[in-house]
Amino acid sequence: MIITLLTFVIAGIIKGAIGSGVPVVVVPVLTMLYDVKLAIAVLVAPNLFSNALQVWQYRQHLLPLRFLLSFAVAGGAGIVLGTWGLVVLSPTLLSLGVAAAILLYLIIKLAKRTATLPFTVAKRIVLPVGLLAGVLQGAAGMSAPASVTFLNAMQLERRVFIGSISVFFVAITLVQIPALLSAGILTGERTLYSLGALLVILAAMPIGAQLGRRLPHRWFDNLIMCLLASIALKIILDALLT
Repeated sequence: MIITLLTFVIAGIIKGAIGSGVPVVVVPVLTMLYDVKLAIAVLVAPNLFSNALQVWQYRQHLLPLRFLLSFAVAGGAGIVLGTWGLVVLSPTLLSLGVAAAILLYLIIKLAKRTATLPFTVAKRIVLPVGLLAGVLQGAAGMSAPASVTFLNAMQLERRVFIGSISVFFVAITLVQIPALLSAGILTGERTLYSLGALLVILAAMPIGAQLGRRLPHRWFDNLIMCLLASIALKIILDALLT
């Protein structure tokens, strides 16, 4: 319980600092401690309400509506596919899927990219990227390897990035909730856990917002990467030994 609580606090601080990171931190830890389905269900309320708050805060700093709508609709379609995979795949395969998503995220973060993705190119690939992000979110609980990396590659100003990625997260969560309910994954008990997690994350976000204005973002990136690398290794070892 203490580890879970600390995980939510860290996730809230990172969310407030860089605008994303809650699923990247929480899903691997809860997958390691419990299972993927619980991790995804518990994050429903934090994903919806913390991102809705940031959409409101940064509503004047968003990418064009047509672009965001395309990104969100494709992500919603991916959520449906990913949730289907969450139902039919074995717990071991789902855990390995989380580990694979973590490793993909780390590889992309460690790659020394110098080129910027032009908006004209981003418009052409927004649908397949959104679909992939939705599938990852639905099946593994973390769309960051596709969604966050995509917007990061565009080298957006901090406020534009936070507002735009939050719009995407809100949209796909609105699709994910009925999908999880219909699959029997989002139960009443897990909804209460989710609301409790939301309160902890919201309490920690202002701390992260203050730190985000004072500290380099690479500090938060390095913290996340070290944490994720150790968790991915633990998940893989556990899966191989079962």
